Amino acid sequence: MKKVLVLSVKAGMGHHQTGLAIMDYLESCGVVCEMLDVYQYAAPFLSESLSKGYLLSTRYLPAAYGQFYRLAEKRRHIGGEQGKIHTWNKLISSRLTKFFKTFEPDAVICTHIFSAEIVTYMRNKGKVSCPLIGIITDFTVHPFWEETNLDYYVTASRLLNHQLAKKGIPSGKALPIGIPIHPKFGKSIPKDEARARLGVDLRLPTLLVMMGSMGYGNVLKQLLALDKMEYDFQVLCVCGTNSHLLALVQNHSWKKKMYAYGYVGNVDVLMDAADVIVTKPGGLTTSELLAKGLPAILVDPIPGQEDRNVEFLLNNGLAIKVSATFPIDEAVYQLLLHEWRLTMLAKSAKLMGKPAAAKDLGDFVIELIGEE
Repeated sequence: MKKVLVLSVKAGMGHHQTGLAIMDYLESCGVVCEMLDVYQYAAPFLSESLSKGYLLSTRYLPAAYGQFYRLAEKRRHIGGEQGKIHTWNKLISSRLTKFFKTFEPDAVICTHIFSAEIVTYMRNKGKVSCPLIGIITDFTVHPFWEETNLDYYVTASRLLNHQLAKKGIPSGKALPIGIPIHPKFGKSIPKDEARARLGVDLRLPTLLVMMGSMGYGNVLKQLLALDKMEYDFQVLCVCGTNSHLLALVQNHSWKKKMYAYGYVGNVDVLMDAADVIVTKPGGLTTSELLAKGLPAILVDPIPGQEDRNVEFLLNNGLAIKVSATFPIDEAVYQLLLHEWRLTMLAKSAKLMGKPAAAKDLGDFVIELIGEE
């Protein structure tokens, strides 16, 4: 029986969810799968520090995080911190080698650059010989992927092949099949049915406001601006794990119909119910909304990779973006006033979406390890 090991790092939930999506498909095909957070497995204290550090930097010090990301892209003044990461990766690889010897995977899938760097070190030391696959979970090629030595690199779109080539990764290693997402995002139900399931108004234009699993950004400010508009619509606001935001939304007196949710498992239904999504452009959320063909208004991207996601979406006619001089109310007004804009964005999203990415990657892996 074939076995696949999925290696992730819980710096944000996107990497983890992507790993679960590909695992679900492989397991449905009879492949034995195991997923490890490499830092949690080999160095729990480091995993906690990394998770807290990612939360602190992206939520409370986003400018600093963005500056580090841009410096990483340019390879300037980052040797100290990146050197520490490389040192930790070497230490972790020794503990991970023991797991490899026990599990004996036929292939390894990495959903984070750190895990890809670790297995690269292991390969270079002759400690791993099975096929290695990396999943790049944004609509860009993050810094340091060019330092890895993998067999294949999964990207969100073939439009990123040029970026891979510029980083020295051969075109033959590119798998532009999309970021794996749950297959439910490839299916849709009529808006009125989705709204009936949610218990919201069936007739009103509907906005879905969703700012990641942690409820990132100044969501309340956006909601207050929307509430002042004369245009009649309802808002579905997903606050994620941000209990403080959830309480603020639930306890405020709104003029419009405002529905507040915490962390939910039915994002697909919420997307089917919506005419427009207001969101930060995380890689996984972006992949899901494109698969659904849902017009998007982008707000509060985390500086760094989400800035690059914005560039990809805007340059390919897939979304519009809020700014200091183009606030949320103007963006919503323009989209709801002109149905052709909504239609255009929806068609473009559908053309770019890759709802079958998990299946396509799973089928590729099964064929790959079947040849071993």
